[in-house]
Amino acid sequence: MIPAYLRRHAGAGLLVVALLLVTAIYWPGLSGSWLFDDYPNIVDNHGVQPNEVSIPALVRATLSSPASEYKRPLASLSFAANYIATGLDPYWMKLTNLVIHLLNGLLVFVLARLLLRSANSRKAPARVGAASAATAPSLVNDGAPTKSIATEVAPTSMHVDIIAALIAAGWMLLPINLTAVLYVVQRMESMANLFVLLGLIGYVAGRRRMLAASTLLPAHRAGWRWGRLSPDTRGFTLCLLGIIVPTALGLLAKETAVLLPLYALLVEWMLFHFHTSSGKRDWRIIGSFGVVLVLPMLIGFGWLLPGLLKPEAWATRDFTLSTRLLSEARIIVDYIRWTLLPTLDALSFYHDDFRISTGLLAPWSTLASLVLLATLVALMLWLRTRQPLAALGIALFLGCQLLTGTVLPLELIYEHRNYFASFGLLLAVVPLLAVPRSFRFARLRYVLLAGLMLGWTTLTAMTAYAWGSPLRLAQELALRAQGSPRAQYELGRTYIIYSHYDPTSPFTRLAYAPLEKAAALPNFSILPEQALIFMNARMQLPLKDAWWDSIDAKLKAHPPGVQDESALASLTQCARDGQCELPPERMKQAFAAALSRPAPTARLLATYGDYAWNVLGDHALGARMTEQAVKAKPDEPAYQITLIRMLAAQGHTQGAQEVLRQLRLLNFGGRLNAQLAELSALPGMK
Repeated sequence: MIPAYLRRHAGAGLLVVALLLVTAIYWPGLSGSWLFDDYPNIVDNHGVQPNEVSIPALVRATLSSPASEYKRPLASLSFAANYIATGLDPYWMKLTNLVIHLLNGLLVFVLARLLLRSANSRKAPARVGAASAATAPSLVNDGAPTKSIATEVAPTSMHVDIIAALIAAGWMLLPINLTAVLYVVQRMESMANLFVLLGLIGYVAGRRRMLAASTLLPAHRAGWRWGRLSPDTRGFTLCLLGIIVPTALGLLAKETAVLLPLYALLVEWMLFHFHTSSGKRDWRIIGSFGVVLVLPMLIGFGWLLPGLLKPEAWATRDFTLSTRLLSEARIIVDYIRWTLLPTLDALSFYHDDFRISTGLLAPWSTLASLVLLATLVALMLWLRTRQPLAALGIALFLGCQLLTGTVLPLELIYEHRNYFASFGLLLAVVPLLAVPRSFRFARLRYVLLAGLMLGWTTLTAMTAYAWGSPLRLAQELALRAQGSPRAQYELGRTYIIYSHYDPTSPFTRLAYAPLEKAAALPNFSILPEQALIFMNARMQLPLKDAWWDSIDAKLKAHPPGVQDESALASLTQCARDGQCELPPERMKQAFAAALSRPAPTARLLATYGDYAWNVLGDHALGARMTEQAVKAKPDEPAYQITLIRMLAAQGHTQGAQEVLRQLRLLNFGGRLNAQLAELSALPGMK
C-alpha cells in the first residue's frame, strides 16, 4: 500500500525525475559547437559581444539581430549577457538554453494541471452541498446539462498531477524540440514561449478565479465591499494581464509570441465557453478578445497583405504563395508524425531537399494531407463537448501553424516551429493514455504511452550525443538527409575546419566529395563552390574554372539569397585579408551576375563596395556601391560608417559631414557614441 503522502506528491516526484532525466540526456550535447544561423546572429554579430556593461553597449546589443526587422531585442540581450559572463563559448550558451527548456517544462506542468482541472470542473462543476462531482451534470455551450462522461475523462486530483507530469516529461523529451535547446540561436523560440506559457497560466488561473467567485458563501464576500476588488474582478484583471503583458515581452524575443491571445481564445472556446459560472455569456471576455486579438489581427493582416501579393516578396524563394500553401499542408501533417512517431531520417535538421507541391496531385500526398487536415478539424469540433482536452490539444497544434505555416514567405520547414505546437499534441494524446486502472483498456494504453516515451527518450539521447561533437553531428545529419545540399555542405565545411588548411590532412581529401555533391544538387546556393574555392585558395591549390562557372550560372538563374551573399562576403574577406589569391576577373563576374537582378540588397552592394575599395583599389566604385547600400537600407549604421570613412579618405569632407549628420539620428540610447567620436576625429570632420 502506497502511503498517502506519496500519493499526494506522486506528480511532483515524477516531474523531478523527468527534469533530472532531461538534464542527463542533454548534457553530452552541450559540448558541441555553433551551427548554421548561430554564425550571423551570434558568432559574427559583434553587437552581442560587448566589451563593457553600459547603456550604449546594451542598446547596441538589443538592436543587432539580423534575424528579423523587429530585432528580437530580448533574445539578443540574453546572448550579450552570456558573452559578458563567459565569452564566446557555445557551451554556456547551450547550458542557458537547457535551463530555459527545463523552466518551460515546469510551466508546461503547471499549465497542463490547470487545464486538466478546468476540464474536469466543466464536466463536474463544484456545487455547494453536492454529493459527488463524478455524478454531477456537465455544462456545455448553452449551459444546459448533458450526459456525464466522467467515467472516462475525470481522473482524481492525484491522477491529474501524474498526467500533467507525464505531459511535461514527454514534452521536454520530444526529439522535435531538441533544436530549441542545442541550436543556440533558437533560444529566441524557447524564450518567446516561456512568456507564452506564463501568459496562458495567468489566463486560465484568472478564469478559474472568475468562475469560482460566485460559488463563495455571502460571508466570504463581506470584505469585497469596502475599497477592495471582488475575486471576479481580480480574476478578470489577471486574464487581461495574462494576455497583454506576456505577449508584449514575448515579442521582444520572437514574433511567435503574438499567437498567445489566439491560444487563450482556444482555451476559452474549448473549456470555459465564454460563460459565467451561472451559464450566461460573459461579454467582458468576448469584448476583451475583440480588442486584444481580432482588432490587431485585422490591422496586421491588412498591413501585410498588399506586400504579400507583390511578386518581389517571393523573388528570393523557389515557391509562390499558392505553392507554399499547398506544401505546408504536407509539412503540417509531417510535423504530427515527427512529433509523435519520429524517425532519424525525419528529424534531419536540414529539410532543403523537400519537394514543393505544385498542384493537388503533384505530389499526390498534397491532396491526401489536405483531406487529413480537414478531418482533423472535424474531429476537433466533434470532440469539443466529448473530450475537450483532446479538442483543445488539436486546436493549439493547428493554431500554432497559422503564423509560420501559411502566407508569410518564410522557409518552408523548421523543427523548432513546433516547440509550442508539440504541447498541443501531447495534451490531446497523453490524457487518453495515462488513465486510472479502472478505465477500459488501461494496460494497453499504458504500454502505448510507455513505448512512446521510450522512443522519444532514446532518439533524443542519440541526437543530443551527436550534437556534442561538430564532426559527429555533421556526419550524422549528412547521413540522415543524403539529398540535402545544406547537410552535405556542412559536412564538407566541417572537414575543412578539421583539416586546418593542411593539404596533407586526411580531412582535406574527405572535404571534396560532399562539397561537390552539394554543388551539384538542385536549387542550392553558391556556398559549396565558395567553400571549394576558399579551401584551395587558402592551401594554394588550383582553382577549377567549373567552380566559378557554377557560381555565375546560379547567380544569373535566381536572385541572390542570404547564403549567396554570405558566400561572396566570405570570398571578399579572404581576399581582403591576403589569405586567398582570387582571380579579380572571376570575382567581378560573380558580382556582376549577382547585381544583374533588380533591386539588389544593401548587403550585396556593400560587399561589392568592400571588394572594390580594398582589393581592386577602385575607390570610386567602392564609394558608389556603399552609397547605394546606404540608400537601400538607411537605418543600418554600419553602411553609413563605412561610407563616411571612404568619403573622408577621398577628401569629400562635405559629403562625409552630411552622412555623419544622418548617422547621428540613428544614435538611439548612445549606442553609436564611440563610432561617432572616432568619425568626428577624422581629418576635415571637426
